[in-house]
Amino acid sequence: MDTKKKVLYIEDNEQNLYLVTFLLTKHGYEVISARDGRAGIAAAVHDKPDLILLDIQLPSMDGYAVAQSIRSISDLSRVPIIAVTSYAMVGDREKALESGCTGYIEKPIDPDTFVTQVERYLP
Repeated sequence: MDTKKKVLYIEDNEQNLYLVTFLLTKHGYEVISARDGRAGIAAAVHDKPDLILLDIQLPSMDGYAVAQSIRSISDLSRVPIIAVTSYAMVGDREKALESGCTGYIEKPIDPDTFVTQVERYLP
């Protein structure tokens, strides 16, 4: 039985959320979304996704804090977390990885390669 892989996308921007959800759904993934860090952490605990896509610029709690928080939950410690962010300055990738992210994809995303980039991190 082939079950759909579940992807949690924590993102507050409507356009980004729509585009990523569209691309992943089209490729057979189930997408769960959360609009801020706290909702994202709650969704991760509740839905146990196969992969988490995480915006860094979030209201009330940035993506770095969200990643650290998710990493501290034993059930979720092995779930890949991919930072999807427009933070592309020197050191941003390192900061994302240090906070617990498994990988890093820069915005704006490329619709032609995004799903392939994401799939590299799926268990």
